[in-house]
Amino acid sequence: MNRALRTQVGQLARRSVVRTLRQPAQIVPSVIFPLFLLAVNSGGLKSVTDLPGFPTDSYLTFALAITFMQGALFSVINSGTDLARDIETGFLNRMALTPLRGTALLSGLLAGSLMLGLMQALAYLIVGLAFGAELTAGVGGFVVIIALSLTITVAFGSIGLFTALRTGSGEAVQGLFPVFFVFLFLSSMALPLNLIQTDWFHAVASINPVSYLLQAFRSLLIEGWEPGKVALGFGIALAILAIGMTLAAGALKTRLVRT
Repeated sequence: MNRALRTQVGQLARRSVVRTLRQPAQIVPSVIFPLFLLAVNSGGLKSVTDLPGFPTDSYLTFALAITFMQGALFSVINSGTDLARDIETGFLNRMALTPLRGTALLSGLLAGSLMLGLMQALAYLIVGLAFGAELTAGVGGFVVIIALSLTITVAFGSIGLFTALRTGSGEAVQGLFPVFFVFLFLSSMALPLNLIQTDWFHAVASINPVSYLLQAFRSLLIEGWEPGKVALGFGIALAILAIGMTLAAGALKTRLVRT
């Protein structure tokens, strides 16, 4: 990365972070909502741990993985809505008149999501551990969970960027939230795959990438170090990021040509 590109990324990243910090409506719900659902689920479904083969006797620990995925879903809205606002106000058109590179624009716009993702991950882990969740992988697992959460957050944020560039509408970006929630519900969110008895649901959950992202978190929380599961989680997150950034880069070129 040359000096000019670093400067462009740095300036746009700073703008993205400052804009996120100035919007409590982006920060507060993305932290409180997953923690609220964690409290509800861990209290209402704790009897599930009595099932033979359930991996832990603490449903709080099992459900803690879900908060990271829910937090990442908010990055779709936050990153996409901010870019859609730039499109609607003409900021993107003005940027097109400068030597700004598309790579710098897309990377810089994700800085706000990265910062928010760090705040979310720390909050979820600290609150979860404070209320009795386990972290079998220890301090190293704490760091890896943060890293995995940030990777997933940025990956989902790239999907938000693509949607904003493709549609130019903040409302369209916000409409993705319930769609992504469907993927979360059709996964191993509530039960591990080996305990899902309904054939069609088991089949869908088995091919749903979200199940393996959840599995990566749970392997660190419940089982300790399972390199294969953690590597699979990172691999899926990086694949989503690569696809999202490729689609966003293509959509950016198309939008700039149209304008």
